[in-house]
Amino acid sequence: MKTIRIGAGQGFYGDALEPAIETAKHGNVQYLVFDCLAELTLAILQKDRQRDPAKGYTADITRTMRELLPIVKAKGMKILTNAGGMNPLGAQQEVLRVARQLGIEGLKVAVVTGDDVRSQLEAWKQQGVTLQHMEDGRDVETVMDRMVFANAYLGSAPVVEALRQGADVIVTGRTTDSALFLAPLVYEFGWGQEDWDELAQGILMGHLMECSGQVTGGNFSGDWQSVEELDRIGFPVAEMRADGEFFLTKTEGTGGLVSVNTVKEQLLYEIHDPSAYRTPDVVLDVTAVRLEDAGENRVRVTGARGMKRPDQLKVVMGYADGWLGQAICGYAWPDALAKAQTADRIIRKQIARAGLQVQDIQTDFLGYNSLHGPLAEPPGEELNEVFLRIAVRTESQQEAAKLGRLFPPLMLSGPPALGGFLGMLKPRELLGMWSTLVPREIVESGVQVSVLEV
Repeated sequence: MKTIRIGAGQGFYGDALEPAIETAKHGNVQYLVFDCLAELTLAILQKDRQRDPAKGYTADITRTMRELLPIVKAKGMKILTNAGGMNPLGAQQEVLRVARQLGIEGLKVAVVTGDDVRSQLEAWKQQGVTLQHMEDGRDVETVMDRMVFANAYLGSAPVVEALRQGADVIVTGRTTDSALFLAPLVYEFGWGQEDWDELAQGILMGHLMECSGQVTGGNFSGDWQSVEELDRIGFPVAEMRADGEFFLTKTEGTGGLVSVNTVKEQLLYEIHDPSAYRTPDVVLDVTAVRLEDAGENRVRVTGARGMKRPDQLKVVMGYADGWLGQAICGYAWPDALAKAQTADRIIRKQIARAGLQVQDIQTDFLGYNSLHGPLAEPPGEELNEVFLRIAVRTESQQEAAKLGRLFPPLMLSGPPALGGFLGMLKPRELLGMWSTLVPREIVESGVQVSVLEV
């Protein structure tokens, strides 16, 4: 039975490139998939695009293509990436530029557009699309005048079309993470839109692969001490058969670990309802999935079930939501926590006395509760050091900057032995996130695929 090998090249914007290079050279894969986007990433790329309209795609695409395009050309493999972010057309042009710089000819680079739907929001509202918040039902009018981007989660269909047009590199904006992994399977095996169980297995494979090293021993909460050579971790490779059965492994000779437990942990990642994980391509049911040890660093995955795809697509939108001001200072033993708590009370009183217009204020004691928050238990012994971090949200950059002026006097007029003074960090603009559901046909009617050859 025909088998396709797909490698994961990236799990987030800023992920290590070396494992992808190792997979491209020695992983015997036909496809290498780079999942670069999260909702936070869209916000970061939107700020890049605001500063320079030619930007908005991930900056690391340049190095990625410089390293991998020669291998793509030599081995005949294909790269799929959502590094286009907020500007897929710009990313396509950057791939072509790098290819020309390397002297590569005959390379076809496709771009998928149509996920950017901000310009259509008003028209959709006039057509009766409410755009209400999908979780709490809030009216979009409360943020509409502050909206700066809106992107729909696309499925695998346009990526499949790019493959049919012979693309060697495919750049997209916002797709679902798993859609990029599913597309080669639909293309290679000819799966139809109603082959629900096969599509479900493909989406499950993509879900397991999308976070790169997280399924090969990275970020593992089990016996993580036994995972060897995380300094040279191998990213996952999937061997998929036409009937949907697949094996999860990694490039031979790399570090990390592929086991039933590492795969099981990733299986449950971000799954809210195991019986109905909704994607644009299929609704996935993982309740009957079986994970079986099939050898060293090799796990067999079967049992996913699929149901009819949803009639709606998710749209994630970002709106201007004020400014963040924050400042940090540290205190050492003895009484480190008590000193930091006293400094917090001082700053809060001075914020009120100065009339600083804050919409929210947050205090963290780094070394005590900055990760656990209210779940942190009082320390059983004296802490060596505690850093106080106070953050405020304000309407303006100028108001956020005022927080930093309150911290320097603590050195001589606050609790004793202030150290590690970082002071005020540069205020930064905040983007609020808004998620909604819209009829899929009004999004997909605007999706386009364009292929250019260098």
